[in-house]
Amino acid sequence: MKKFLKQWVPSILIGVVLSLFIRTYVAEAMRVPTESMVPTIEVNDRLVVEKMLWLTSLKHGDIVVFTPPVQDELHKRYVKRLIGLPGDTLEIKDGSLIRNGEIIGEPYLKEPMTYTFGPVTVPEEHYFFLGDNRNVSYDAHLWPTPFVAKDKLIGKVIADVNDLF
Repeated sequence: MKKFLKQWVPSILIGVVLSLFIRTYVAEAMRVPTESMVPTIEVNDRLVVEKMLWLTSLKHGDIVVFTPPVQDELHKRYVKRLIGLPGDTLEIKDGSLIRNGEIIGEPYLKEPMTYTFGPVTVPEEHYFFLGDNRNVSYDAHLWPTPFVAKDKLIGKVIADVNDLF
């Protein structure tokens, strides 16, 4: 028994520490519980989220996981599409997204938006997110504060595991 413990305990401990490190700082798998990103991401899809945001720059259209700026939802993680970067002016009217004065084509939307919003300008160190299923998504157009602080970002979705099989 002593020989067994001497051989396996260090390997098991290294494995546990390594997996905790990877999950905390590198990448994590997660499941999507809502339909806010349909049709891009279906309910119960499994995603791989890359957490090393300091190594990459976010761009319009990225799908990001973050903690929402909603008091009752601070313990949750949201998955939404990045629509506005710091300094962008955004408006939604006549079913279209207008960013910095230009209508943005969004082929990933489930249906045209049936609401108006803005205009708003995204502050420095903040981002603006909307779901792809805009008319049912609880996202920036409904939050009391529509912007997500940079320090609330968790990671960028790099793969939908369901798409691989």
